[in-house]
Amino acid sequence: MKKLSIFIILLSVSLVCIYIVFVSKNNVEQIPEEKSKIQLSVKTSWQIQLQGIFGKDRDSNLYIVDLFDVSTTTVHSLKSRGKVVICYFSAGTGEDWRTDYWKFKEKDMGKKLTDWPGERWLDTKSLHVREIMVSRLDIAKDKGCDGVDPDNIDAYSNDNGILLTADTQIKYNIFLSEEAHKRGLLIGLKNDVSQIKYLVSYFDFATNEQCFKFSECEGYSIFTSHNKPVFDIEYDTVYSNNIHGRRDDLCRLADTMNIRTIISSKELDGRFIYSCD
Repeated sequence: MKKLSIFIILLSVSLVCIYIVFVSKNNVEQIPEEKSKIQLSVKTSWQIQLQGIFGKDRDSNLYIVDLFDVSTTTVHSLKSRGKVVICYFSAGTGEDWRTDYWKFKEKDMGKKLTDWPGERWLDTKSLHVREIMVSRLDIAKDKGCDGVDPDNIDAYSNDNGILLTADTQIKYNIFLSEEAHKRGLLIGLKNDVSQIKYLVSYFDFATNEQCFKFSECEGYSIFTSHNKPVFDIEYDTVYSNNIHGRRDDLCRLADTMNIRTIISSKELDGRFIYSCD
């Protein structure tokens, strides 16, 4: 009987310990992310300027600016005027003019980009590369950015020289999304059209370059059907010069599809921007 009593006591203590560990573990896992309070919609108007001096204050709800080149003063100035500020950076390539380029290791980099001197694809499977991207998200938060626009997150569909696959791309893009949301940042899905259906639930908006030119816009209906904005940039001069009324036709189609389209020069320096809105 004495042995049985000791056994019951030991069993009770063990069960209590297991319960404490279980509760503690679950409490840690259930700590909520720092949710953004900003609400975007398919009607959110936008502009983008990645270089040059900010001039005319355009009547848009949201601005995309360069994470490294924009000053904290400019970010706060835009926000004081009620603008949502999204900070752009390349999450899939290393650019040799960036201040943190030296952090990348040679083994983390693949082929050079054909049309962009000084830029190389990154091995997004690398924990080291991911640490650098997390640091960039911290910079965005510290500068006061409301969200981020990570570029080149479709490396697997390019000649990258690192053997990236569709699966590694999806995992990396989800990683970026989760890390951004942990910091209360909105995040956009840049291009990567073929993986939209797998990633739409992880991203707050989408940005695309020339989806009308390349007949990719219809794929974004899954974003707009969830009231998530799609920001499209078109570069062709037939639009900027409105040749044969092509710009008017484009804007009517964009409005019908609930896609927020702007027409700009490829330099994205603010010298020429026409918004269909």
